[in-house]
Amino acid sequence: MELAYVCEWEKRPKSTHCPSIPLVCSWSCRNLVAFTTDLKNDDDDKDVSHMIHIIDTEHPWDVYSINSGHTEVISCLEWDQSGSRLLSADGDGQIKCWSMSDHLVNSWESVLSSSLDGDPIVALSWLHNGVKLALHVEMSGSTNFGEKFSRVKFSPSLTLFGGKPMEGWLAVTVSGLVTVSLLKPGGTLLTASESLCRLRGRVALADIAFTGGGNIVVAATDGSSSSPVQFYKVVVSVVSEKCRIDTELLPSLFLRCTTDPLRREKYPAVTHLKFLTRENSEQVLLCASNQSGSIVECWSLRKEGLPVNNIFQHRSPVVGEKQPTILKWRILTTTNDLERVSAVALPKLPISISNTDLKVASDTKFCPGLGLALAFHDGSIQILHRLSLHTMGVFYGSSSSSGQRPGDESAIKRQRTGGPALHFKALQFSWTSLALAGVDNHGKLHMLRVSPSMGQVLEMNTTLRHLLFLLEYCMVTGYDWWDVLLHVQPTMVHNLVEKLHEEYMRQNQALQQVLATRIVAVKASLCKLSTATAARACDFHAKLLLMAISSTLKSLLRPHVLNTPDKSPGDRLTEICAKNTDTDIDKVMINLKTEEFVLDGPPLQSLQQLIQWVGDFVLYLLANLPNQGSMVRPGFGFMRDGASLGMLREMLVMIRIWGLLKPGCLPTFTATSDNQDSMQLLFRLLTKLWLCSRDDGPPQDPDESLIDECCLLPSQLLVPSMDWLPVNDGVIVKLQGKHPLRLQFGKASSLPGGGTTAPLEVFTRSPGSQKMDNLRCVHMGVCPTEESKACTRCGCVTMLRSPNKTNAMKQWEQRWIKNCLCGGLWRRIPPTPLT
Repeated sequence: MELAYVCEWEKRPKSTHCPSIPLVCSWSCRNLVAFTTDLKNDDDDKDVSHMIHIIDTEHPWDVYSINSGHTEVISCLEWDQSGSRLLSADGDGQIKCWSMSDHLVNSWESVLSSSLDGDPIVALSWLHNGVKLALHVEMSGSTNFGEKFSRVKFSPSLTLFGGKPMEGWLAVTVSGLVTVSLLKPGGTLLTASESLCRLRGRVALADIAFTGGGNIVVAATDGSSSSPVQFYKVVVSVVSEKCRIDTELLPSLFLRCTTDPLRREKYPAVTHLKFLTRENSEQVLLCASNQSGSIVECWSLRKEGLPVNNIFQHRSPVVGEKQPTILKWRILTTTNDLERVSAVALPKLPISISNTDLKVASDTKFCPGLGLALAFHDGSIQILHRLSLHTMGVFYGSSSSSGQRPGDESAIKRQRTGGPALHFKALQFSWTSLALAGVDNHGKLHMLRVSPSMGQVLEMNTTLRHLLFLLEYCMVTGYDWWDVLLHVQPTMVHNLVEKLHEEYMRQNQALQQVLATRIVAVKASLCKLSTATAARACDFHAKLLLMAISSTLKSLLRPHVLNTPDKSPGDRLTEICAKNTDTDIDKVMINLKTEEFVLDGPPLQSLQQLIQWVGDFVLYLLANLPNQGSMVRPGFGFMRDGASLGMLREMLVMIRIWGLLKPGCLPTFTATSDNQDSMQLLFRLLTKLWLCSRDDGPPQDPDESLIDECCLLPSQLLVPSMDWLPVNDGVIVKLQGKHPLRLQFGKASSLPGGGTTAPLEVFTRSPGSQKMDNLRCVHMGVCPTEESKACTRCGCVTMLRSPNKTNAMKQWEQRWIKNCLCGGLWRRIPPTPLT
């Protein structure tokens, strides 16, 4: 485990956090981290602003701070399953739902709220949507994604008509109330509250889990280790347009440390209560503490046979009769005496814990999802096995950046003098369990990377297999893979990209279509980590744009007759262009039904900049063909990509036909000759290159005549300079080294340079260069006046407001309103300052 970076406030508040103020931290599946601080006003100590801060991990200095409006300390933060909405709850019973404004990660607004005045919230959760995956380590060598990541049968907490899950949230209060707020389709809230049991009592700690049958389980304790930990089943339903809550008492448990004569009075308070996973209500983690130490226990709910009285032992058994059973909590394991625990983080990776999967994980040293993290008041963190609670890794805070290997008990028990003054008050795992985010008692945000093998030395192939397995999981789920990239070294990039492509090609056609853009985005972000493959990142980004433009242009085609065959005009275009290998674009056009390409003028004219990009891109590729002697130059990846070259060829045919109907939509080329047919020339050369790399034959090198003709292209047509990709100012490339980074909120300029090698020319921009709208393919000028947004993942820049009002362009822009081409989130960027 290594310290990745520390973020500090640009201005430290005068009054630091006292130990009694709880801090909360939450990490979403889109790699957004939310955490809280409480800032006191300099003039009035009673005036406290309860702040929520949201960052994306790729730009941690760009923090969005919200004065939440909560009147008491914020006690809970919870992201929804999509990672785009956030719940906050406080000590006055106020619950607020925050959502992105204009789908920007640095612009949030409170849209809904509910309240139980004066009743502090101790536990909070979104209702379950019924989606649950299991990750099988045993099947990591399988070629089928469906076997590696299986869908588990799981019912939503509440369903609408047709089985659609109903959205909403559930909270538990300190007085023993459970409150549910349901989001009705019209956008209004349906709220109800009910007591957990008839005899209401104080609830100091609580946690919420879900069962496969659609029920909710709440665990609660009054904070005393001598009191029982109670469990309740909660069923939510809607009856006659009203929300109904039914509760039922489940078996309870007493902590083992209270029944041990040696520890009966040693740990008087229960300080942490957590279900091991939110989808498993049968395993719970408990931590009891005193002023100087803690003990942790792991319990499991099991079905046991009920002993029968001797009177009934000699009764003749009835056929088919089974022994009566009862549910009972049994302790799985407990730790020895520990330092005082200040925070607990549980893994989110849904690793299967069957005996076979656990054995394979142990044999291959695959640790993600198996460890839980405990933070201590001395500033250290321990990773413990979630079932056996044995130590897997240790981090000693700022005094030592090197973790100890498992089994190093002497290092764990050693007493250090003058330990760090800081300790973590909130701790959260990322969604692949490869990183930890924590907030210390002074409000600093820390990020730690957690090794997939917990620091154990592995062969390179095993390490690659572990990282590949997690990248595939992120592809299937749609979760962000930023935390996986933390562990990818530049020497691994090429092998990972190749192996990922091999696994992808083994899937069925339907799954390949679903994952087509995701795998290209994963490859692009991997290639940015190494200077040897950085040019390929440009190619992958260009491929994403190419795929999007192709599907958009094909969607404009309409069948001439309604009762057409099964194939769409776009499919017929693809089939005919694949069969017809003629280098004359007009001869290929003859075989098409041109009436299917008849469109009104305005849609074509409004899409001209996209059509222009296609023409410029083909010209750039062909003009640079003679220079592609190595993989360093952008565009190399397309020279052997028959599918992409075929896609470009189809679009040239479409553009040629549309040019006959509306000449204004044609791409503009600067030619040296007035009678030069640029489209004909580019199509002929592109077809020759495509024939060398078709999928139905062995790849061939371009012949000398083609290379000679491409050498002459710059003398016939003016070759544009393609703005392949904006400069990505994210932090991930800077984290490849072993040394920790220290950053400050609001100061991106403090980021040190990454690596010793000079960046590629394509990634450098002079101050006076034109800024490019990478989605609309238009220039914005040297100092754009329009508000812009940038992708948090790839750095793609586009204007926030549309300058085009035509329907065709609106449809194109609506495709990217929530996400970038690569699937990354948008963040607002400040305008370029005038120099």
